[in-house]
Amino acid sequence: MTRTVRETLKAIVDAFESGNIPEAIAHSMFPIPDLPSSRWSFLNRIAIALSGTNDARGYRQWMQVNRHVKKGAKAIYILVPRLIMRNVKKDDGDDEETEVIAGFMPKPVFKVEDTNGEPLDYQNIEFPELPLVDRARGWGISVKAVPGNFHYLGYYSQNRMEIALASQDETVFFHELAHAAHQRIAGDFQKVPSWEKEVVAELAAASLCKMVGKDSQHLGTSYQYIKHYAEEEGLSPVKACLKVINQTEAVLALILRETPAMIQSGQVSPYGSSETNAGALAPEQAAL
Repeated sequence: MTRTVRETLKAIVDAFESGNIPEAIAHSMFPIPDLPSSRWSFLNRIAIALSGTNDARGYRQWMQVNRHVKKGAKAIYILVPRLIMRNVKKDDGDDEETEVIAGFMPKPVFKVEDTNGEPLDYQNIEFPELPLVDRARGWGISVKAVPGNFHYLGYYSQNRMEIALASQDETVFFHELAHAAHQRIAGDFQKVPSWEKEVVAELAAASLCKMVGKDSQHLGTSYQYIKHYAEEEGLSPVKACLKVINQTEAVLALILRETPAMIQSGQVSPYGSSETNAGALAPEQAAL
């Protein structure tokens, strides 16, 4: 392997060791439709996600959409097949020249963040001002709109400090905001089971919808969402909600600013400890 290929693969292996790979996989499964990277291999999508972007393209590809790579920008390397022509025997014994893979080679691509020029279509998407959006911004979290990928409606990334929304529905934003709050109060968010994260986020989102007068028809969708994750743990939706009711209360308290000191003092104790630091950010972990 060339040095660049080894470095590209080593970055992915290192991500497994550091614990960053769950977030990279999550982002690689959330490619914006109709972008070159959406059609890349899973490995290459992980590679660019580890570099902090979902949209990376070659130098000429950026020129085709009237954008230019900034001077001094550092390339990301993806792995592409190295094709050669070779004679192979056909069933009838004749030779036929055909294209075969002889290995892989690195190809440089650049992040959208390292380019300037005309705005891309997905950068022009706007969404209405959402209730409690100032809470996210107050925590240093950016809120942006992205086109959906037909599987997910949004995500929250602590590493990137951003909430990305593919829906104007307040429920989606509240769900991701709840993940952000949950991460701030959990002592070690990486150890919180996935089902628990999702049930807390959706239960908190449903509660916030109720508070802002959201149409109750969306509560049925929340129930199905909670039911899905509860069954993974072998629980009924009601039992799952009861198991996380304290965490959900703490999440809502933090979002609504009902004195985070209550959490620290033990009056609202998400994990049975009076020492929970409501202002502490957990290490690196994605919450979808």
